[in-house]
Amino acid sequence: MKIKEVTDYLDGMFHPEYQEEYDNSGFLFGEAEADYRGALVAVDLTEAVVAEAVELGMNLVVTHHPFLFGGVKRLTSGTAQGRMVMALARAGISVYAAHTNLDNLPEGVNGVLAEVLGISEGKVLKPLKGHEDIGAGMVGMLASEVDCDEYLQLVKSRLGLPLVRTSPHEANRKVKRVAICGGSGAFLIGEAIAAKADLYMTADLKYHDFQRAEGQLVLADIGHYESEQFAKEIIFRTVSNKFSNFACRISGVQGSIVSYI
Repeated sequence: MKIKEVTDYLDGMFHPEYQEEYDNSGFLFGEAEADYRGALVAVDLTEAVVAEAVELGMNLVVTHHPFLFGGVKRLTSGTAQGRMVMALARAGISVYAAHTNLDNLPEGVNGVLAEVLGISEGKVLKPLKGHEDIGAGMVGMLASEVDCDEYLQLVKSRLGLPLVRTSPHEANRKVKRVAICGGSGAFLIGEAIAAKADLYMTADLKYHDFQRAEGQLVLADIGHYESEQFAKEIIFRTVSNKFSNFACRISGVQGSIVSYI
């Protein structure tokens, strides 16, 4: 089996055509006609992940975040990106990414995040043009109304979060209609307000982003990696279920690139 057969299958399952305009999902690096030996799955491509793939003898790494993003002006041993490209080339390892297209699919990152956090009846916050159920973010309902802070404690537990940053709110504020966006989702605050969400959870919120809540909802920053961590399981299931005769593993060395102290 060739690498191309795997990446073509992933294209059919993850639909790179649904990625945002700024994104760079799909087959990013490698030799499409090389024999396929197995896949390693991670959220981010790091030097440790590359070394792990080499050690395991796998020649395809499938990540959520593209490691080639924006303009690349030089690739040298003086940068982590340059060292990774050289190591990948030496070992004959290819790289594929499923990023905002995997976020935008209803069964993708936000769909799984909603399931983990007890949010049902999910609808897309910002549909792609010409689609109703494909697009950025999701809004849905909790089984019952609950204290906001009580619910956020459950979120912390289920996502493995040491902390959650929130906009100011009353201690006994109730939530039932909840919006989410895995990863950086400040661009959807307006859509969450328009959807009459009681709570909007996303990541990478800046100081002044919290002011945009204006008492209309609670904004909560639940961490970039933490809110997208289930991308690994989605990719792993997709690859291993189809190509069960080949090894597929979730990286054991890669977690969040942010540390909490």
